[in-house]
Amino acid sequence: MQLLDKRFLYAIACLLLAMITIQSGASIAKQLFPHVGPEGTTAYRLGFSALILCFIFKPWRKLPKNWRPVILYGLCLGIMNLTFYYAIARIPLGIGVALEFTGPLAVALFSSKRKRDYLWVLLAIAGIFLLLPNMNEVDGLDPIGVLLALIAGACWAGYIIFGKKTGGQSSGGMAVALGMSIAAFAIVPYGVISQGSALLDWTLIPLGLAIGILSSALPYSLEMVALRNMPAQGFSIMMSLEPAIAALAGLLILGELLSFWQWVAIFLVIGASLGSSITTKED
Repeated sequence: MQLLDKRFLYAIACLLLAMITIQSGASIAKQLFPHVGPEGTTAYRLGFSALILCFIFKPWRKLPKNWRPVILYGLCLGIMNLTFYYAIARIPLGIGVALEFTGPLAVALFSSKRKRDYLWVLLAIAGIFLLLPNMNEVDGLDPIGVLLALIAGACWAGYIIFGKKTGGQSSGGMAVALGMSIAAFAIVPYGVISQGSALLDWTLIPLGLAIGILSSALPYSLEMVALRNMPAQGFSIMMSLEPAIAALAGLLILGELLSFWQWVAIFLVIGASLGSSITTKED
């Protein structure tokens, strides 16, 4: 039991660090949209991440026996990144994150086996809705952007499900390197075709490299470690911290002031995460 608790706490620490780095990378990514668009930014993110991860983990040394979950994991990863960047190009980042979060919440809900687990899901859902208190006041909220964010959420759900299966076949680093490589092979050519020589601008490449490290290479490796040490349900509910961290990043980095109800939402999602951390155990 003590070993299990240590593994679970280690998984929680990995997830928290992953979410912080993802939000840092997102702030850089939005700055690249005017130059290379969401397609080029996604190509930077996936391409650099795949190169870094393959260099570090050398996944070809231990290839999986079953490629189906690995391929599906990689495709979900690639489409999730592309559709999310398309979404936040049309709608505000906070709304995009909250809408995308419907994916992991669905995983948490459908994988629940105990009634008390629904309490943490309900708290997280309440917090997410409170993070969107003024949607009716958002001028020109693009329905296509909303749809794209929901598609990204569905891909996020697939990422969790197939990532769990992929991580069980090899080490976390090798698994995420394989998945990222598949995502890069699927999406990078589209970004290159779309943006062409703009991607070769030497003033943008360092930013693209930073996005690859902060938004994908580091956090996805940490998430894979977490997936190997906690149930998919616990992983999904813990990820309810994502909108809260996004709101805090907006305050600290972008100077975005939060309303009273947005702060209430932050405490609700933190409560959901803490609740899952205390009560979720390996079956």
